[in-house]
Amino acid sequence: MGGGVIGAFTAYYLKKSGREVTIVDRGEFGGACSHGNCGYVSPSHVLPLCRPGQIMNGIKGMLSSQRALRIKPQLSLSFWSWMMKFASRCNERDALEAGRARHSLLQSSAALYRDVIAKEKMQVEWTTDGLLFVYRDQHEFDAYRKIDKWLRENFNVPAEPVEGSDALTKLEPALKPGLAGAWHYHIDAHLRPDRLMSELRRVLTEMGVQIVEKTEVRGFENNGGKATAVKTTADAISGNEFIVCTGSWTPFLNTELGCRIPVQPGKGYSITMARPKRCPRYPMILEECHVAITPFEQGYRVGSTMEFAGYDTTLNRGRLNYLRTGAAQYLHEPTAEPVYEEWYGWRPMTWDGKPYIDRSPKFSNVWVAAGHNMLGISMGTGTGKVVAELVTGSSPHLDVKPFRIGR
Repeated sequence: MGGGVIGAFTAYYLKKSGREVTIVDRGEFGGACSHGNCGYVSPSHVLPLCRPGQIMNGIKGMLSSQRALRIKPQLSLSFWSWMMKFASRCNERDALEAGRARHSLLQSSAALYRDVIAKEKMQVEWTTDGLLFVYRDQHEFDAYRKIDKWLRENFNVPAEPVEGSDALTKLEPALKPGLAGAWHYHIDAHLRPDRLMSELRRVLTEMGVQIVEKTEVRGFENNGGKATAVKTTADAISGNEFIVCTGSWTPFLNTELGCRIPVQPGKGYSITMARPKRCPRYPMILEECHVAITPFEQGYRVGSTMEFAGYDTTLNRGRLNYLRTGAAQYLHEPTAEPVYEEWYGWRPMTWDGKPYIDRSPKFSNVWVAAGHNMLGISMGTGTGKVVAELVTGSSPHLDVKPFRIGR
């Protein structure tokens, strides 16, 4: 259930294991949050959103719309419960614990991407130039040394410092002069998300995976603690095993699953356009405003921001303008015409920064793989493989205890 990147790679590895697989999606395959993101495959992204300093950022995000993190107060008990648990995790000890779990899944996924892309001859604009964390402010650039040291010592995730404006503009001429510097993560890669999903559709279809679109799952037919079919807005679909990969929509199945999957939708935005004449070579995160830049072969994307506003379906012009003004502080040509797409998507955010990969407590044959925060692309292959291992009874290739339901 779910035709995003997590569901697609889960289907891929299950099919590889010899199972017959059907994907059911409430919309179009690859049409939700897997479509318009910035396409990073980032082993560097070990740290969760819940880390030291984020409580103050959250308070500021409730008071101002001109910040990357924006929190719209809601009359929802589940929302405030989630926020309180999130706040309780904003410390170094819990960030380290979450980082260990994320690190194993990120490392697995990065290696598996290289294998799958080569084996299936996938044309996804796979690029291994790394990722730049760019700073305008010297103090902020220098402060990152502590984080770099912490990541090196705990996870062997190093970054190369690019110090000073001259060195930075020599490396990336699309950046304006006068910036403090950047941290270059050579271990990262990027791809074009919509191409990834179209190529996954091709590969899955060639393998014999069935894809059912515009069909919403409403629940399960239960026979003594074992699901026999999913009830949908169309006909019921029977099966032996069921995997819920529904991202931000997963909480709507909590009653059916017999457990609480505490996911909040974290709204992200992007603008996809033609490549500027002075288009960056490197993907980059402009750190003071947390705006992300991705160059594609035939396009260019400016994205990011995190808006907690519930399941709000409006395309907020203010958030799109925030992306434009943020990019303009760093780049000679921050935007270009024509604009191909203005987009938003709901990231499935968990309060501890880790996804849920586990069996439902209500059913012996229903599994959950959801809550990948901002790292669905980055964790897609590793998640798909470990779910297939759990379903088929194989030994998981990584420790799944940190991802258990009810933790």
